[in-house]
Amino acid sequence: MYDLVIIGAGPAGLTAAIYATRANLNTIMIEKGAPGGQIVNTNEIENYTGYQKLSGGDLALNMFNHAMALGANYQFGDVKTITKEHDIFKVITETETYEAKAVIIASGMLPRTLGVENEEQLKSNGISWCAICDGPIYKGEDVIVVGGGNSAVEESIYLASLVNHLTIIQNLAELTADKKAIDILSKAKNVTVHYETLVDKFLVGENGKLAGAVVKDKNGKLTTIEAKGVFEYIGWNPVTYMVKEMGVTDKWGYMLTDEKMATSVPGLFGAGDVRQKQIRQVVTATSDGAIAVQNVLKYLEARD
Repeated sequence: MYDLVIIGAGPAGLTAAIYATRANLNTIMIEKGAPGGQIVNTNEIENYTGYQKLSGGDLALNMFNHAMALGANYQFGDVKTITKEHDIFKVITETETYEAKAVIIASGMLPRTLGVENEEQLKSNGISWCAICDGPIYKGEDVIVVGGGNSAVEESIYLASLVNHLTIIQNLAELTADKKAIDILSKAKNVTVHYETLVDKFLVGENGKLAGAVVKDKNGKLTTIEAKGVFEYIGWNPVTYMVKEMGVTDKWGYMLTDEKMATSVPGLFGAGDVRQKQIRQVVTATSDGAIAVQNVLKYLEARD
């Protein structure tokens, strides 16, 4: 029996593990991917307090090593469902069932997809959601980025330094990223932006890999853009399927929590990007993780 199970090892989960370990809670942190969450896919971070500039991978490793150095208990696993009976949570993975007095969901988000023709077929065959992972593959080639927010623009800056030509497909009339990022991108000479344009379908080449995309502008005009790679940055879906039946999420799947990170189910907390919240940044995720553990402690004291 654990005092606390933390689901997810991103910034929120790792911070929660640090605070829980220091509070001597019998805790296990379960993660199905690489520790660090989505920040491992971020080329550069310069807005996390205390670090002027570092890669997302380095920050993730620092956080993970910090938690491990304190003795945090880490386990690889994919949580399928969570139930609660008689004040005890059962966290069920493909191979194990963990019992706990409290649970923090810090499982983050996964990228949305466009749902257009040939997208599914071309996953890992030209379509990617991680520029830092796959960008070097397309050095000297033509690529496409879909999206116009912070992730799209920041990763476009990185890609522009590698590729021959970068085309950005944005469905709005302007880019919505931070002004500084847009200013940096505007200085790149090998970038073209198509505004108020949507991807109609992806094209499959003779080798079964991506050959380009057909896009449609606001007037319905179709244009074919040849490219060897596509990077999609069109938003995210929260990973909360494991609590779908517990009535703690909104219609989009984001967890409904109060300022204490508590849900309507006593002992169940949410932290980080899975929450319904205004800003999703590393600094707010770590804050959520710390707050959640402090209120887990209060819950456990009242429970016992």
